[in-house]
Amino acid sequence: MTFSSEANQATYPFSLPNLPYDKSDLLPHMSAETFDYHHAKHHNAYVVNLNKLLETNIDLSSKTLEEIILASHNQPNLAGVFNNSAQVWNHTFFWHSMKKNGGDKPSGKVLEYIERDFGSYDKFVEEFKQAGATQFGSGWAWLVQDGAKLKVVKTANAEVPLTSGVQPLMCCDVWEHAYYIDYRNRRPDFIAAFLEHLVNWDFVEKNLK
Repeated sequence: MTFSSEANQATYPFSLPNLPYDKSDLLPHMSAETFDYHHAKHHNAYVVNLNKLLETNIDLSSKTLEEIILASHNQPNLAGVFNNSAQVWNHTFFWHSMKKNGGDKPSGKVLEYIERDFGSYDKFVEEFKQAGATQFGSGWAWLVQDGAKLKVVKTANAEVPLTSGVQPLMCCDVWEHAYYIDYRNRRPDFIAAFLEHLVNWDFVEKNLK
């Protein structure tokens, strides 16, 4: 997968990637204020922290972002590197998982695969909402491709499906800082708005194998 290079995250030192839209483009479903905190502060902090951790690690600093994630996964002495590198990747992937005037039912190959593997689009929506709403604490809801089959999975904290060898297609961030400014404690309402108004199905199709 080469998503990291598309997101200006090829190699160290990493930088905060630009949003793929204006920070007001997702109104009224996601506010510019949310981006001021979520992108400019939270996401940027992961970038800054990762660069600091890589300053003295020559072996890892020569790798791509995805290679760093895979090399540091389940390595207790590299927990900080994994958490920050994975969160840089996850957030960038999340921004691209949305677009202005997105959401609603997809078409073409994406819909064909969803109906094949979930039974119907409505069943996919039900599973995705359930995954996001029941992720205890912080984490992510994902649509992934495992071999030829589409699945919904959820991950905790900084975990990313890349470490399980499956292909992420899109994700929804369900950490509280992703939705609290706009939705307060109503995580299910945020997930519903994400699916109905924000999902970038073109991005999903691009990620399909």
